[in-house]
Amino acid sequence: MADVTLIAERIIRRFARDTNLLVAGRSVRISASPPEASQLIAASRELTRMLSALGAHVVHAGRDDAAAASAQLLDIQLEAAGPDSEITALFRLGGAPLPARGDADGRIDFAGEHMPVSRLVAEGLGERGSVQGLRIGIAMVLEPKTAQLALLLAAAGADVAVYAHPDEIDASVAEALRARGVAVDGSETLSGQAERAAALAFLERGFDILLDDGSHLIRLAHEDAPHLVKNWIGTNEETTSGLTPLRQMSALGILGTAVFAVNDAHMKTRFDNRYGTGQSCVFAIADALDRVGVTVRDQPALVIGYGPVGEGVAAHLAALGATVRVAEVDPVLALRAAHDGYEIGEAALLGAGALIVSSTGVAHTISADLARAARAVAVAGGVPGELDLDGLLTGDPVEQLTSLAAHVERADPAGTLVLDRGGCINITAAEGNPIEIMDLSFAVQLAAVEELVVTRPPVGVHELPSNIDDTVARAALAARGERIDTPADAQIAAAHDWRSRRYLSSSPNQETR
Repeated sequence: MADVTLIAERIIRRFARDTNLLVAGRSVRISASPPEASQLIAASRELTRMLSALGAHVVHAGRDDAAAASAQLLDIQLEAAGPDSEITALFRLGGAPLPARGDADGRIDFAGEHMPVSRLVAEGLGERGSVQGLRIGIAMVLEPKTAQLALLLAAAGADVAVYAHPDEIDASVAEALRARGVAVDGSETLSGQAERAAALAFLERGFDILLDDGSHLIRLAHEDAPHLVKNWIGTNEETTSGLTPLRQMSALGILGTAVFAVNDAHMKTRFDNRYGTGQSCVFAIADALDRVGVTVRDQPALVIGYGPVGEGVAAHLAALGATVRVAEVDPVLALRAAHDGYEIGEAALLGAGALIVSSTGVAHTISADLARAARAVAVAGGVPGELDLDGLLTGDPVEQLTSLAAHVERADPAGTLVLDRGGCINITAAEGNPIEIMDLSFAVQLAAVEELVVTRPPVGVHELPSNIDDTVARAALAARGERIDTPADAQIAAAHDWRSRRYLSSSPNQETR
């Protein structure tokens, strides 16, 4: 009988790869033709199990009418010509055939169609004139969603320019964005001093606000162009690994600008890191391994780091059938992993023969010795050197890399499969986080831009006001057509009464409520 688990996994990964859309939170309806075929019944059951494990809501014909009416409903029709025929899947999204995204312009426009929350926030900026005439720099991975962020800010009245690092730039998207009137600096051909010079030239454009990813440009400006920093209204930083050094700089009195910790907003970290990075990194890993005949399932997988990214990576690996273990240096996070059902311990003991995924955002997480002992190594954290590739290639013994397939090399004599040379796998080997996830993150970015303009915070790293999370979340629920409860008057009154309700009726001086 066909391997229905592998079939189900490939169907889900193909949908994500072809669309760059999210699985978690999506309503999915599965049908089969012919419906009585045993292999299709088995494949449908496995697809249902796996989708549910990944956070999708599997609906049924004639039931769950509200979910089935959603414009984002994914219909998957399984077909097989005969008992031993290959199972194929046809997709329909919102009742229509899944569109081909086409070239870079098509991918940019498709992303825009699935970013209603960012669009709503950006329209508000335009109506209020919040960013009119401001010079805003975006230093982020350049792919279709980032292109949409730039276009939304430009439509709201800002003068926008984009910079992306050489391993984080989609050249076709950059060219399409330039054709639409947005300046794009950086090139996939740069390295070393040429890359640094390009980044400095971008900064010399002279911005009012800088949106950064990893705080690389913020830190470079403090090193080589401090005269520019003093002219900034402020900056936004959207990663944990980027905020850590900025907080160090602030503690040392080195930081010279206001920074909003966009990463720490609930509508960023709880969704982007957990669901977005989890899906995109694990699916990219599975795609790469599949090219060399290796599956994620039924093998040990070690996730190093159990912050929101590691939590998402572990959950997605487990949903695809891997036996997940977790290594952590933080005792609280280690206990969380244990209570989520994962074996915990030291990486050196758990990593032998395993697929090792670093989710720390800290250099040297996967040492050369740890990599040699692994079956495969990949990075989901995303800072240079998270995998000690230099140590692997210059150590004792010296490993030689042999290309096996796209984004897959074998280190010999160890035999370890090295995925994309330790680059952040969802960026360098795929298209980044799903569109709906970046819609939430960029909505937070846009709201934070307005907060910078209106409040003009002092130098330092600042948390975003909680009302931004609330606004973005309510806009996202409205875009999904979802309704939630509101607290009753009695609940509101009780929440504002400091007295213990246990003793309300026994106090002689207390009014009866």
